[in-house]
Amino acid sequence: MTAQQLDPVVQEFVDALNANDQDRFFGVLTDGVSMSDDSVERNVAQWTNSEIFGSNGRLDVESIGDSGTELVANYTNTRWGSMRTTWRFTVSDGKVSRFETGQA
Repeated sequence: MTAQQLDPVVQEFVDALNANDQDRFFGVLTDGVSMSDDSVERNVAQWTNSEIFGSNGRLDVESIGDSGTELVANYTNTRWGSMRTTWRFTVSDGKVSRFETGQA
């Protein structure tokens, strides 16, 4: 991993995801959070249930960019196995208001 640190809100997103802690995870998101996966807009609740919490998702961060709001990570879950992914976050008022992910 690079010497650059994740934005604290993004770090909380990653930590909550890796802990499989849904309350903590959704607590870091704004009420109107939006997201895309491979440039396709997704329903956040459905997507996270399928891709994270329903399949034991885990992020292992490889590199960090854009002041800690972008990262490249090895993402693993029981649905798809492991893949190299990119993640971009918009942080507003101390919470994630949008995230975009896709294969790197």
